[in-house]
Amino acid sequence: MIEVGQALAGPLAGVLLADMGADVIKVEKPDGGDDARIWGPPFGPDGVTSLYFHSQNRNKRSVVLDLKSAADIDALHRLCEDADILIQNLRPGVVDEIGIGPEAMLKRHPRLIYCSIWAFGYKGPMRLKPGFDPLLQAYGGMLSVTGGPDDPPTFCGASINDKATGMFCTIGALAALRMRDRTGKGCLVDTSLFDSAVHWVDGQLNAYLATGIPPKRHGTGSGAIVPYQVFDTTDHPVCLAAGNDRLWARAAKVLEHAEWGTDPRYATSARRVENRAELVGLIAAVMRTKSREHWLAAFEKAGVPCSRVNDIPQLAETEQLAASEMVQDLPNGGPRVLGLPISFDRNRPRSARPAPKLGEHTAEVLGRLAKR
Repeated sequence: MIEVGQALAGPLAGVLLADMGADVIKVEKPDGGDDARIWGPPFGPDGVTSLYFHSQNRNKRSVVLDLKSAADIDALHRLCEDADILIQNLRPGVVDEIGIGPEAMLKRHPRLIYCSIWAFGYKGPMRLKPGFDPLLQAYGGMLSVTGGPDDPPTFCGASINDKATGMFCTIGALAALRMRDRTGKGCLVDTSLFDSAVHWVDGQLNAYLATGIPPKRHGTGSGAIVPYQVFDTTDHPVCLAAGNDRLWARAAKVLEHAEWGTDPRYATSARRVENRAELVGLIAAVMRTKSREHWLAAFEKAGVPCSRVNDIPQLAETEQLAASEMVQDLPNGGPRVLGLPISFDRNRPRSARPAPKLGEHTAEVLGRLAKR
């Protein structure tokens, strides 16, 4: 597999495939390589390469090619002769300018699965606009539905659009491979940060299209389920998720107000949403009378989903994270990073190699081409 990618969405798709067994050759530009190499601190053990880069580029080989050079474009074509998948997320329009756009590549390599990751997509007035995750959180409406009712537009703390697009690219590539098994032909797979951003707000957008009513911010709560949010206690917050009428009736008993479970204002999901402000206020007043551990024990005993609210250091210390074996030490003195969030036959794949140095495998890979 060939990855002509940088930053996050393209490299994430590449590392997902690499962790699942693909031989991923990462093509980097001569002047500094992937921009993410310097996105620090923190940096890896070498003190130079960002931890971010280590995480998203483990298990790959790095080859330096100057894609403005005819000779290096020819080398890329030769790599593609044996490749199943090519993933690229260069600035929109660049691949066509340098002659490695999907039409040219699929004409020359008809069995190739060619995956393009765009900012805004392959058509429309913004098709050639560049984009980073926060821009798409803004343009895609996510900021408008995140945070409390009186908060300013609020970002999601994770690079959620980049990561979703990388995952959708991987899904598309694997589906296209199965199709090629039947047809013998390659395929063009297009994904974009914009499509992913719209996907995340599908509930809110669908509701608006149906009703014409703009969605509101509900802080930690859901627009469609009540109670489904974080509540303060005497010491630490608790997230309560009574996702249906049965769970709500149990929760009401735990809150020592069993009558709330049958009260016509609150007994059904739709009525709880209609009377959100009143009901949430009642629940909040009760929750503030006892400690987090009291409520966690009581709700868990009643079978009502609930959780403590961990910060990142607390998450890092949980027994569940340790048991999941998600945290892995990269080989050859590499840093500790999170691995693939998929297990096969109850085994989570482990990285065979750390993230490569810039151009570390150029001689090895291009030397192999020269021997053909």
